[in-house]
Amino acid sequence: MGASDSIADFFGFDEHETNYRRETIAGLTTFLAMAYIIVVNPAILSDAILWDAQTGEFRDEATINGVTYTGGEIFQMLAVVTILASIVAILVMALYANRPFGLAPGMGLNAFFTFTVVVALGVPWQLALAAVFVEGVIFIALTAVGARRYILELFPEPVKFAVGAGIGVFLLFLGLQEMQIVVAYDATLVTLGNVLESPVAALSLAGLVLTLLLYARGVRGSIIIGIVTTAIAGWALTLGGVVERGVLTPAETVEGVQYDFTPLFWGFVEGLGMIGDNPLVFALVVFTFFFVDFFDTAGTLIGVSQIGGFLNEEGDLPEAEKPLMADAVGTTFGAMIGTSTVTTYIESATGIEEGGRTGFTALVVGAFFFLALFLVPLMASIPQYATYIALVVVGIIMLQGVADIDWQDPAWAIAGGLTITIMPLTTSIANGLAAGIISYPLVKAAMGERRDVSLGQWTLAVAFVAYFVIYFSVQMGAITF
Repeated sequence: MGASDSIADFFGFDEHETNYRRETIAGLTTFLAMAYIIVVNPAILSDAILWDAQTGEFRDEATINGVTYTGGEIFQMLAVVTILASIVAILVMALYANRPFGLAPGMGLNAFFTFTVVVALGVPWQLALAAVFVEGVIFIALTAVGARRYILELFPEPVKFAVGAGIGVFLLFLGLQEMQIVVAYDATLVTLGNVLESPVAALSLAGLVLTLLLYARGVRGSIIIGIVTTAIAGWALTLGGVVERGVLTPAETVEGVQYDFTPLFWGFVEGLGMIGDNPLVFALVVFTFFFVDFFDTAGTLIGVSQIGGFLNEEGDLPEAEKPLMADAVGTTFGAMIGTSTVTTYIESATGIEEGGRTGFTALVVGAFFFLALFLVPLMASIPQYATYIALVVVGIIMLQGVADIDWQDPAWAIAGGLTITIMPLTTSIANGLAAGIISYPLVKAAMGERRDVSLGQWTLAVAFVAYFVIYFSVQMGAITF
C-alpha cells in the first residue's frame, strides 16, 4: 500500500465516497471564501491595541513592553498570528476530528473583543487576551468530559434543523451587503443597491450570475471560478483606468510582513498578571466571551454539518466533541500569541458544497493558510466583494434546511421560524439560537406538552435570559467596569 492509499484510508475516502481531487478543490474553495480574515482580523484587533483609554482616541503607534510599534507593524504581527492560530485549530480539525471544516479567529467575536470589551468597557487588551485564554481552557475541559456535546444535544429539534437555513439567510444578507447589492436605507433599514451607479455592485452581480450558472450546470469548482474571475476583472478594470484604485481593488497594498509576534505574546503574559487587580471584571469578561462563542460555534457546527449530511436523525452530530476540541485548542493557542477567539467558519459550507467530506479538506485549508504566511500581500489583494460571492451561493443552497421543519407543529414553526429570522436580523448566530431555545419550552408549555421539554432545555432557556439581562445591563450602564 502506497502513501497515497494510506492517507486516503486514514481520512476514510471510500467511506465518504470522495477523492483527492474533490477534497482539494473543496479545501481551496473554503480557503478562498475565508481568506479575507487574514487582513480583516488584524484591521479590527489593531484598534484594540492602538486604543488610548485616557484620551478616548486611536493612536498611530503603541508601546508594548517598553518598545514602540507603528500601526503597520502591529497589523503585520496580527496577520501572522491570525494565520498561525488558524493553522493549529485546522490541524486538530483535520487530524483528530476528520471533518472538512475551516477555523480562524471569528468575525463578530473580534469586533466584540475590540469595540465592546476594550473600547466601550475600558478593559486593557492584554487582560482581554487573558480572558480569551481562560475561556479556551474551560472549553478544552468541558469538551474533554463531553459537556459541550451534551449541551448541543439539548438543543430542541426544530432549532437544530432550522440552524442551517438561518445561517443560509445570514450568509445571503452578509454577502449581498458586501457586494453592495443590498445597501443601507433610513426608511426601511435596507434596500436594493443601484447597480448602474456602483461598480462594485455591477461587477459583483456579474460574478454572482456567472457562478450560479456554472453551479447550475454542475461545474466542479464553480465557486472558485467565480471568485477568481471576479477578482481578476476588478484588477483589470482598475489597471485599465476604467475605475480608480480603491474602488474595485484594495486601496493600499501590504508591504512586507513583520513575522516577529513575540510582543503580542508578552502582552498576553502581562494580561495574566492583571487578573488579580479586578477579578470580578475578569470573570464577567470571561463569561461574556464564553457564552457568545459557545453558542456561535455550536450553531455554525450544526448548520454546516447539516449541509454535509453529517447529522443523524435526531439532528445531532456524532462525535461532536472532536470538532469542538479544534476550536477550543485554537482559541487557547490563539490567545497566547495575540488574537481573539477562534471558531468554526460558516464559509466551510462552500467547501462542503464542492464535495469536501473529510479532514483532508481541512488539511488543504490549513496548507493554504501556511502558504499565506509568505503571501500576505497577495491575499490582501483579493477584493472582499469577490469572496462574498461564495457566501451568497452557499446561502441559497443552505435554505433547503427549511424542508426539514414541521411547519404544521406550532412549537416547530415558532422556534424554527425565530431561529431562522433572528440570525440575519441581528447578525448573530447565537442570538438566533437564543430565540429558538427560549421560545420552544414556552410554546410547548402553552400547548400543554411541557413533559416533552427536558430540564436541560429549560435550563438552557433560563441561561440565555440571564445572559441577555447581564448584556443589556452592561449596555445601559447598570453594570460598570
